[in-house]
Amino acid sequence: MPRGNGSAPDEIVGQVEALARARLPASQAPQLVVFIRQYYAQVDPGDLAERSVADLFGAALSHWHFLQRFAGGAARVRVYNPGLAEHGWQSSHTIIEIVNDDMPFLVDSVTMEVNRQGLTLHLIVHPVMQVVRDLAGVLRELLPSTVTDRTCRLESLMRMEVDRRTDAAALDALRRGVEGVLADVGRAVRDWRLQQERMREAMGWIQGCPEPEEAAEAKDFLAWALDHHFTFIGCRDYELAEGPDGAQLLAVAGSGLGVLREEPAAAASASFAALPREVRELARVPRPLLITKANARSTVHRPGYLDYIGVMRFDGAGRVVGERRFLGLYTHTAYNANPLDIPILRQKLRAVMAKAGFMAGGHLAKDLQTLLESYPRDELFQASADELYDTAIGILRLGERQRIRLFVRPDPFGRFVSCLVYVPREIYNTDLRKRFQAVLMQAYGGVSSEFTVQLSDSVLARILITVRGRVGAMPRPDVRDTEAALVRAARRWQDDLQDELLERFGEERGLALLARYCGAFPAAYRDENPPRVAVQDIAHLERLSAGAGPGVHLYRLPESQPGVLRLKLYQREAAVPLSASLPMLEHMGAKVQDERSYRVTPEGDTPAWIHDFGMSFDGGADLDLGAVREKFEDAFLRVWRGEAESDDFNRLVVRAGLAWREVAVLRAYGKYLRQAASTFSQAYMEQALAANPGIARALVELFLARFDPARSEGREQAMAHRVAELKSALEAVSSLDEDRILRRYLAVILATLRTNYFQGAGNRPWLAFKLDSARVPGLPEPRPMFEIFVCSPRMEGVHLRGGKVARGGIRWSDRMEDFRTEVLGLMKAQMVKNAVIVPVGSKGGFVVKNPPPEREALQREAVACYSMLLRGMLDLTDNLVSGRIVPPPDLVRHDRDDPYLVVAADKGTASFSDIANAISREYGFWLGDAFASG
Repeated sequence: MPRGNGSAPDEIVGQVEALARARLPASQAPQLVVFIRQYYAQVDPGDLAERSVADLFGAALSHWHFLQRFAGGAARVRVYNPGLAEHGWQSSHTIIEIVNDDMPFLVDSVTMEVNRQGLTLHLIVHPVMQVVRDLAGVLRELLPSTVTDRTCRLESLMRMEVDRRTDAAALDALRRGVEGVLADVGRAVRDWRLQQERMREAMGWIQGCPEPEEAAEAKDFLAWALDHHFTFIGCRDYELAEGPDGAQLLAVAGSGLGVLREEPAAAASASFAALPREVRELARVPRPLLITKANARSTVHRPGYLDYIGVMRFDGAGRVVGERRFLGLYTHTAYNANPLDIPILRQKLRAVMAKAGFMAGGHLAKDLQTLLESYPRDELFQASADELYDTAIGILRLGERQRIRLFVRPDPFGRFVSCLVYVPREIYNTDLRKRFQAVLMQAYGGVSSEFTVQLSDSVLARILITVRGRVGAMPRPDVRDTEAALVRAARRWQDDLQDELLERFGEERGLALLARYCGAFPAAYRDENPPRVAVQDIAHLERLSAGAGPGVHLYRLPESQPGVLRLKLYQREAAVPLSASLPMLEHMGAKVQDERSYRVTPEGDTPAWIHDFGMSFDGGADLDLGAVREKFEDAFLRVWRGEAESDDFNRLVVRAGLAWREVAVLRAYGKYLRQAASTFSQAYMEQALAANPGIARALVELFLARFDPARSEGREQAMAHRVAELKSALEAVSSLDEDRILRRYLAVILATLRTNYFQGAGNRPWLAFKLDSARVPGLPEPRPMFEIFVCSPRMEGVHLRGGKVARGGIRWSDRMEDFRTEVLGLMKAQMVKNAVIVPVGSKGGFVVKNPPPEREALQREAVACYSMLLRGMLDLTDNLVSGRIVPPPDLVRHDRDDPYLVVAADKGTASFSDIANAISREYGFWLGDAFASG
């Protein structure tokens, strides 16, 4: 059958009626059609549209059959899961069907029970119908809603769809719970007038009270309650008797009405007898009324603990001899009425105003009256005038100060404590309220609690939390101590952030940063990071500028396992893609375990991102964070900015404790060895160095000892010592391939004659070596006299010379893997070609490692790479100044004077001569424009 989507409600119901006419005999269909029309009359159209016509018909037919027999009195309740085969219709929910005499509070009370059992109500159908039944309760006629017949029975039908339950015990518990609630509603409603009569009768008892003024006010209060301000649910009489431990209230047999009609008397008396002696003595106090809360929650009308009105009975001597107890709920009109119009409350409020002694009509008097009129109504009913005064004055003194205050009123019978909490409205939320409840539950040994919240125009929010504990056994902690615990519980992450900022940056700078960052961090960040960590992150974020690269911070959590570190990456404006950051970290030897990203939005500034990586390192059990942090952070940023390459050589930062430029030395030598016809791949060389971090570090130390210009004495001895150490360490290398790789590294370092590593304060973006080719093992013939290798993240290049005086061009090569082989062949041909001009030839070449796709951009990159090669060559070449050899600055030479260097145009560099000569002039090179004249 189709669903009713898009159909009007009348149309959907009409389809259900049509289905009834089609499926039922003509004799039965008319009554069922009348039933269906009334059954779905008040159902929300959206709920009808969600269900098929067949299921709507099946549900109505099921309830129709269920109401055929009902004798009145106890409700009929059925709870089941409809199935297509068994019931002719189906639903994904559990169904509750009810037939009951019509009376108030039915729907509210059953809904309360459904909620109490933790179920969600998905649909409710609750028509009230006029029926005619015979004496046996069999349905004879259902009147249309358009007909009114006061002689008919009014019956309430309810069908509820709730969360599905398949367990038989759960279904039975739901049925019994609904039946119990309906029984309570029936008892309360049927005995309603009798309970009112009982209260009118009890008004006469009050005359025996020894305090005439209190008696008159109490009588007025009962009259007020009877005037539609109190919903009667139960009533019972008690007699005051003397027991071995003092007073006891004993229920009078047969006096119960409403929900108290069938409750055993022993249970009522025992609950009072179990109270401490000093509490039970309160029963003797000659007061006309006792107004408080009962121990039981209401099962009728609305949830919450029942209101309790106890009317005392006096003997001729004015002594209390009994009590008539009324249980019920104050109506909404009672809560909305002005307390100055309610007997007893008006008396309390006047007493408080008089005790305060404020000038009539003055500011303080008006504030106090406003406060009392908006005071929690249940507390006004239950608190004494003195208790109300103490709390009201405390609240008045609090004013609009944004602080937390706690006011406590314990129940005289030791059953609960009322806690009135004032808290700045701007920090109030559900989580804070839950924390307050937890603090108060612990402080007062509570077993349950409930709350109400008032949010108004005031800067303070008001929370009334009632904590219920074990009767007579609730502790009485110091209120100020409990208040201090609430203050601690309310302390926000932002409050601690303020303290941390002020401590680190001082008041002026700290408050300025607080204004920028107080609301900048998302909830996930605040949950996972304490404020002191946020202050560190703020310091890093403040160092960032828009458009600049990221900031980084390597750290270790105190609880981290050995070898586990974390790295924070800070970036303005846009998040860092994992595809960009993960390869860099993995090349540095990190295994990224997790990543957390946070978007930070400082006030008045562009957003920033914090990426927090959890990393582990193989063999990192003895990892010294202090020793490696600065080098790791610097290396990562250099790679990010393109100043260093991202490859597995970077594992040496952590494994060997090398700085990024020291790693660049080993990388450059590795690149050179690949061009020098090495049989080992770069990956194999990276692996060999990472597997022998001590030897990798020793190789760098040898390089530094050989070329550090600050070491003027003892260089040869230091070098000899390093070489001896290296050779000894190499003896322990078990892998033959690793041994061959590491020995090649040692040989090429010893074959290096000059380097620009120390020039320009170590800020050269290119690294250049001058090598004695004859000392480099494995080089193919012919071997040049010298060669200069220049390496950077953007280019690699080589210049080969057959002698000290040689000429030859520089070409732009596209042979990325073996450009030296290409240049070597060209040098050999050049030596023959230029034999008439100069004794030997020379040749150079370079490759662009990151060629852009656009032609113009590619040309610009080629010029930049060509310039790096020439600068690297001139970094290592002596100059002639006034006929005197002048070596380059910060250069250690392991060869003789070598001032001759000439380059020329070649393939791809035909238009670069002016560029070369400009660089020559920049360096003040003695050949000037003749530098590129060849």
